[in-house]
Amino acid sequence: MAGGNENIELKFRIYDGTDICHSSYASSTTVAALKQKLVSEWPQGKSVVPKSLNDVKLIHLGKVLENNKTLSESGVHDGAFAGGVITMHVVIQPVLTKKKSG
Repeated sequence: MAGGNENIELKFRIYDGTDICHSSYASSTTVAALKQKLVSEWPQGKSVVPKSLNDVKLIHLGKVLENNKTLSESGVHDGAFAGGVITMHVVIQPVLTKKKSG
């Protein structure tokens, strides 16, 4: 298998079943870069909207992907499934700030 330059066809499924950002990505693309793309291209009119990439969790094969890793380092490989398109699930989980009581 090729090194860090293969392209991987991905689409991202959000909470309501909509698929977004279907495209081909280099295996050297970081998870943080994918999250930034999702935040910037989030569909209009959705009830849940991420405000930053820290609000977004990407899930592949039941595992939450780490921001600082590339697709390759995360074990995402092209052609792993029939049809050649890999679907990642997107969970929006805003970071909660703790309020001081008093």
